[in-house]
Amino acid sequence: MSPAERANRSRRNPRRRGGHGERTNQRMRTVRETSAGGLVVDGLDGPRELQCAALIGRTDRRGRLLWSLPKGHIEQGETAEQTAIREVAEETGIRGSVLASLGSIDYWFVTEGRRIHKTVHHYLLRFQGGELSDEDVEVTEVAWVPLAELASRLAYADERRLAEVAGELLDRIAAGQEVGDAGSANPDNHSGARENG
Repeated sequence: MSPAERANRSRRNPRRRGGHGERTNQRMRTVRETSAGGLVVDGLDGPRELQCAALIGRTDRRGRLLWSLPKGHIEQGETAEQTAIREVAEETGIRGSVLASLGSIDYWFVTEGRRIHKTVHHYLLRFQGGELSDEDVEVTEVAWVPLAELASRLAYADERRLAEVAGELLDRIAAGQEVGDAGSANPDNHSGARENG
């Protein structure tokens, strides 16, 4: 076979030599991850208009600052509640105690050739002390945000829904009612293209 014939044959069947048209039948590996975090609120004993929540801002790949709830991976031997308390403290500098579950969010994203199915358990926390700090390398900024501004500040629809659930729980707390598990929040219009956390 002449060199020209070999070249033509390679163009007709690029898989044979690993050319650009090669298709892979490999499926992307799916990994399940579980995280926990929370909405820590200061001023629970005062008027609602003075209550604030600690949020974190992370810069995305496009350079935009996106505000969200602090959260992170559950470490071996930790409960979701313990992780929420630890992650809030690590990412914001604020110590809190869990009042109630806000629910869980799950979403998918792709990173480093893997499909990640992530479930994040969220909790409502009462401010116990500390000062805002953005020392965590994954966090660009931290801020106390008035509860009335959460809907406009939070970047993700599913977290805005959790803020609504928190507002309902705070109304029950103000009315002297007990709060417990708020269930699960699985909004249909979540991002699906989240950053890690």
